[in-house]
Amino acid sequence: MSRRVLVGVVAVVLVVGIGVGLALFQPWRLVTTRTADEALLVPTSSAGAVVVPTTPSAAPVAPAPSSAASSVPAVPAGPVALASGPFRSLEHATTGSATLVRLADGGHAVQFEGLDTSDGPDLYVYLSDKPSDSAESAFGSGFTSLGELKANQGNQVYPVPADAALEDVRSVVIWCKRFSAGFAVAPLERA
Repeated sequence: MSRRVLVGVVAVVLVVGIGVGLALFQPWRLVTTRTADEALLVPTSSAGAVVVPTTPSAAPVAPAPSSAASSVPAVPAGPVALASGPFRSLEHATTGSATLVRLADGGHAVQFEGLDTSDGPDLYVYLSDKPSDSAESAFGSGFTSLGELKANQGNQVYPVPADAALEDVRSVVIWCKRFSAGFAVAPLERA
């Protein structure tokens, strides 16, 4: 094989390798930012912490009707925070908090407040049955997916599927599916 052909083959292999590497790793995402500014479901204190009721009586309730139906337990008038915690960084420095919220209609959602993490390819939000202090590798199984991460910064809300086993939920994770890596985890254990 002539030297010219060898150089041509090496150049083609190098270009293809660089192209595949760029497509997989998307290194520019380390310096890009996507911001969300969705309305939060539950109020926060002046310090930015979510107000989580510690007793059932602390939750807002609708006025009880004066008819015979008053024996039915009162339903919260609006969203109620069930569990909340700050993010712990895993592979990428992350700040902000996550809150599991029971909606007035009986459904559930998870809200992120003040999220700030790296952007990355293939990021998802998972509800996990693992405690937030587990090793990073533990979060790749035993989860319910809430979908793709909407943005790497800001406030955002994720509906929880009706069939999710919330009694097993211990944390929420930002997970990179492509590389099986956790960006961050926050506890969602009820008090």
